[in-house]
Amino acid sequence: MPQFDTTAAVAYQREYYASTASKYDQMHLMDAEHNEALGWVDGTMRRLQLQSILDLGCGTGRGVKFLLDSGYDAYGVEPVEGLLESGCVAHDIPRERVQVGDGEKLPFGDRSLDACVELGVLHHVPEPRRVVDEMIRVTRRAIFLSDCNRFGQGHFISRLIKVAAWKCGLWGAIDWARTGGKSYMLSKEDGLSYSYSVYDSFDQLAKWADRITVLPTTAVTSKTWFHPLLSASHVLLIAERNS
Repeated sequence: MPQFDTTAAVAYQREYYASTASKYDQMHLMDAEHNEALGWVDGTMRRLQLQSILDLGCGTGRGVKFLLDSGYDAYGVEPVEGLLESGCVAHDIPRERVQVGDGEKLPFGDRSLDACVELGVLHHVPEPRRVVDEMIRVTRRAIFLSDCNRFGQGHFISRLIKVAAWKCGLWGAIDWARTGGKSYMLSKEDGLSYSYSVYDSFDQLAKWADRITVLPTTAVTSKTWFHPLLSASHVLLIAERNS
C-alpha cells in the first residue's frame, strides 16, 4: 500500500482549528460522549486517589476546566495556539495551566503525571500509536482514551467486515482505497479525520496496564453480545497501572 505524506494533512487540520477557534465550543456543544467520559475519568481518579492529569489535545480547555473545577492538578497541551487563547478567555483558565505542544513530543518528564486523557483527538492524527506512546511515557497510573470506534459504526454486516479486515491486517489497504489514496476524510463539522477505533490502541496499552476497562459513551445501536465493540460508535478505554 503506498504511503502518503502527512505533512499537508496535519497543516490543514491545524489551520482548520485555528480558523474555527472563536466558534469551536458552539460547534461541539453536543459532544455528549466526552462529557460522559469525563464523569468516568473523575470517578476513576477518585477511586485510585490520583491528583495530576494531562488533557492531551485540549482544544479550548473545556476538559481542563472540568478537571480543575473537580479539584485536580490539571494541565492541557494543544498544538493550535488560537484554541488555547480563545479557551482561556472563555473558560477563565489560568494560562500557565495550558501550553502549546505536540502530542508526539509532550513537554513533560517520564512518569511525571498520575494520569493522561485524550478526548476525541486520536482520530485526527495520522499515527495514533506515537501519541499513545507519549501518553504512556509521561503517565504513572491511568490513561483514558475517549474516541471513535469504527467497528460500532455502519450496518451490522459492515461492522463485522471491518473487524475481520482489521484482524487480517487488511483494513489499512481498504481504507486507503475508499479514501482515494488519502487515508483521511474531510468534513465541515470535524475538519480532517482518519479511520480510528480505541480498539486500535488496545494491545499497545494492554502491555503497559494491569487492567483495561472499555465502556460505551454513546447509546447502543445494535443488540449483540459483542458489546461495546460492535454496538457503540464512541468508546472510553481506561488503562490502569498498579502503583
